[in-house]
Amino acid sequence: QKVLTGESTDPPREQVDGAQLYPRVVIDRDVSIEMSDGVTLRATVIRPANRFGQTVLTPYPAIVNINPYNRAAIDFLDQTLHAPVLGKALHSASRSIDAKGTALEGLTTLTQTLAGGVFDVFGINRNLVRSGYVQIIVDVRGTGASHGKWQILGAREQQDSVEIIDWVTAQDWCDGAVGLAGWSYSAINSLQAADKQPKGLKAVFAVEGCDDIVRDIYITGGMPSAFIPAWLSVVNLLKWVPNPACVVRDLVRGDTLRWARDRVKSPATEIGSLLWGFLTARDDRIFDDPYFDERDPKVDRIEVPTFTVGAWHDLFGRSATGVYERLDMEPGRKQMVVGDGYHFDVGSGYGGQFAPPRLDVLERAWFDRWLKNQRNGVEYYGPVTMLQQGGAWTSGPSFPRAGVRTHRLYLVDESSATADHAVHDGSLSPTPTPNPDIPAPPLHPDVRGLRSRDMSQVTAGATIALGNSYSRDARYQEGGALSFTSAPVTESTPISGAMNLRLNVATTAHEAIWAVTVNDVAPDGTSTVLTNGALSSSNRALDKSMSTYSDDGHLLRAHHFLSRKRKLPVPADEPVRIDVDLVPTDAVLEPGHRLRVDVYAASFPRYLTVVPDLIKARGRRQRLVLDPEHPSYLTFLGGDGID
Repeated sequence: QKVLTGESTDPPREQVDGAQLYPRVVIDRDVSIEMSDGVTLRATVIRPANRFGQTVLTPYPAIVNINPYNRAAIDFLDQTLHAPVLGKALHSASRSIDAKGTALEGLTTLTQTLAGGVFDVFGINRNLVRSGYVQIIVDVRGTGASHGKWQILGAREQQDSVEIIDWVTAQDWCDGAVGLAGWSYSAINSLQAADKQPKGLKAVFAVEGCDDIVRDIYITGGMPSAFIPAWLSVVNLLKWVPNPACVVRDLVRGDTLRWARDRVKSPATEIGSLLWGFLTARDDRIFDDPYFDERDPKVDRIEVPTFTVGAWHDLFGRSATGVYERLDMEPGRKQMVVGDGYHFDVGSGYGGQFAPPRLDVLERAWFDRWLKNQRNGVEYYGPVTMLQQGGAWTSGPSFPRAGVRTHRLYLVDESSATADHAVHDGSLSPTPTPNPDIPAPPLHPDVRGLRSRDMSQVTAGATIALGNSYSRDARYQEGGALSFTSAPVTESTPISGAMNLRLNVATTAHEAIWAVTVNDVAPDGTSTVLTNGALSSSNRALDKSMSTYSDDGHLLRAHHFLSRKRKLPVPADEPVRIDVDLVPTDAVLEPGHRLRVDVYAASFPRYLTVVPDLIKARGRRQRLVLDPEHPSYLTFLGGDGID
């Protein structure tokens, strides 16, 4: 892996920021697309125009974005960012504000997202259209101005994506080549559509998509996330907001009544079932169910060139690298960029020295190569570009990076003298403790997770504005943890790939919730979370056929069933073995730094507990049993300096 140089971003950036083929765009915000089942979807079509504002008639490749967030909101964002005075001021501020090293560092990171180009991928990309493309933004059925019932990435919605592509290629303004682009939800449905291999689709540019909704965010480790009800509420509210671009014509056409009738039929999609499942555990959407199998993109079926962008602490952290690994094509036709951030701040810092180009620059280069056949060399960029946690941006041929091997560090009782602030200060050792059956102090659930990197992950990064405890220093949260810390490394030591934490645990109740982080501890004591994971004891059943093992047979990535039928009983006060799968990551420990494992009794609100499990776990005390006959240990891929 090589460190990125400052010069690597210049040529494509100049191409995007310089003079374009056409000076203006024409936007039609009220386009209807009829689906095969009779449902009408509403779309915005953006086409290039000459200096007089006349639509260019030359057919061009089309870029399609399909999302549920209401085109009225996207229109407002576009009009704000392109307002003569306000737009210029916002762009200037996003590039000039720098509060690194202060309490406002997180706020600056969020602000600089605007300069990173993600909003061009998400919404109307005028520069891209002016360079010779047509852009189509479509409201998902049942959202925005589109008719029908919102399915949340369901089968009919996926069929809509294919039919939208067919409709686009049949228009006289499209030359027959289509690209799919989007951020978050629209990245997921781009991957879904691509796995159907529709005719006309030539490339995908997906920012923070997902290929395992269950394990990433919906019920990680068997526990629901607070993000899902909050997100569902936002989309359900937005779908009730009429689009000013359509409302008058809808009244004339008589479509307003149909739109309203569809909303009344499903006024708050999935909110009731989610609440019922949380209260009773009797809804299949609280488990890994065929409901989710239908919605997960089948990434290995995708054949068109696909560029994926992720972040180590994104909502979809496992998919940041998982999508790339599952794409069954040669590197170059698949590309991956992963930053050290969250969901809302993707692209922050991009375009700077020693960083990847802005996301709109990468998107333009990707589509120029695969839709216009321009030999711009973007297939030789990366193909794996990562911001190494604790290090710098690097590019190379693979993930995990070359030169790492399997390591195992045991959780032992011996004090590391580095975590007096924690419930228990233990060590990570190459060998297990010689003392038999030593119980660490009992753990109790607390609310310290409200001020942690877990909190920032579940809020999509919004809370990093509140200070370093939410992003860079876990010592406050560690006040409720069992901490186990290694000796300091003496040389730069990479850690790259999947991780698994095997724990020998017990509880006084019949359920227990375990949350885990793996941290980089600096010489000054700052403890920075590198990765995390969680598991409830009853969901410990392991699907070995879906799990990942190293060449020498060590479990690296645990895949739990998370189904109703495969739940296991949790005996009171009897040790059981659990494997907590941790989000794959890439980091470097610099000389003097240490590796730390923190074990918590839950982490609220990142991991919630359904009410029946909460009843089983009431009044519990959880403990970690440090038994050399049944040891607890961390398995990971790293450099030699960690031993």
